[in-house]
Amino acid sequence: MTVYLLAGGGTAGHVNPLLAVADRLRERDPDADVLVLGTAEGLEARLVPARGYELLTIAKVPFPRRPNRAAVAFPSRFRTSIADVRRIIDERDVDVVVGFGGYVSTPAYLAARRAGIPVAIHEANAKPGLANRLGARTAGAVGVAFEGTPLPHATVVGMPLRREIEQLDRGALRDEAAAFFGLDPARPVLLATGGSLGARRINRTMVDSADMLTAAGWQVLHITGAKSEVTDPGIADYRMVEYADRMDLALAIADFAVSRAGAATVSELAALGIPAVYVPYPVGNGEQRFNAAGVVGAGGGILVDDARFLPAWVRDELVPLLADAARVDRMARAATSAGMLDGTDRMVALVDAALGGAAGRTSSSA
Repeated sequence: MTVYLLAGGGTAGHVNPLLAVADRLRERDPDADVLVLGTAEGLEARLVPARGYELLTIAKVPFPRRPNRAAVAFPSRFRTSIADVRRIIDERDVDVVVGFGGYVSTPAYLAARRAGIPVAIHEANAKPGLANRLGARTAGAVGVAFEGTPLPHATVVGMPLRREIEQLDRGALRDEAAAFFGLDPARPVLLATGGSLGARRINRTMVDSADMLTAAGWQVLHITGAKSEVTDPGIADYRMVEYADRMDLALAIADFAVSRAGAATVSELAALGIPAVYVPYPVGNGEQRFNAAGVVGAGGGILVDDARFLPAWVRDELVPLLADAARVDRMARAATSAGMLDGTDRMVALVDAALGGAAGRTSSSA
């Protein structure tokens, strides 16, 4: 029986691909022991047990960004985290560590190295985080979601996607999706979403542009997120919801999208052939702009800065685009060419390669 320790958490960008890989490992080998390493504070504390996996937690020890009391305490706390993971590896007879980034991944990589077990890494963002930049130096296998991600020995595997996205038959589900959201399946649908918490700029501009978009013949499905500051404009053909618990149906009926450029969102839209206007989150290290670069370069998306995504831009750029059915169709085909639906299987194959490589080194040294 193989024992896998999947390390990652904090955000959906780490947890969702982790769970996709965990599900595939368990599907193909029900006897495998799939453990998840995270923290008690991250999103994984809720999502991992809900999916039926055992969550093993260690303390959250962020790398210090400035000289302060936390920086002084960091070396001791970090050594403790490594020791805690090493104890888990020894007590549970872990065969391989699979890391997805986040606070827990670095101590997991170091503990695995000291225990002499292989490491496989998946990096979701085109601009990798610190944990995976460090871990990739010695990992047995490194998978990345996007071409050009600057990690050593990286293989492009795409994004591990949940099964309902991999197998989504958009055409077969269109009528069901239309009924679910109160839309007409015979008319085109523009999906607008800023993620689970929403995006202030996207929300405001979409509401202020509602009349223009619907007058252009498009229906709008606007998912505002939990912290929205906008109200429903009350316009026919404009559907506003705070949260979509059937995101598969939202994607099934979307003919075009306006979205942030998180790694998972870009990967899902491209894999499903949904062209999009990407409005990268303007705060942080700029990874969202890099995430969208591949599909935009292929012609399956348009990148617009957050500050420029205003009703005037919608009037001058988006409305004419939506009126050009042939261009929308070309963009959809281009998006498909840049996407991957089999990222989960590709990443699992890399995990197998890391395990096989470690076994080969062990047998050759015996």
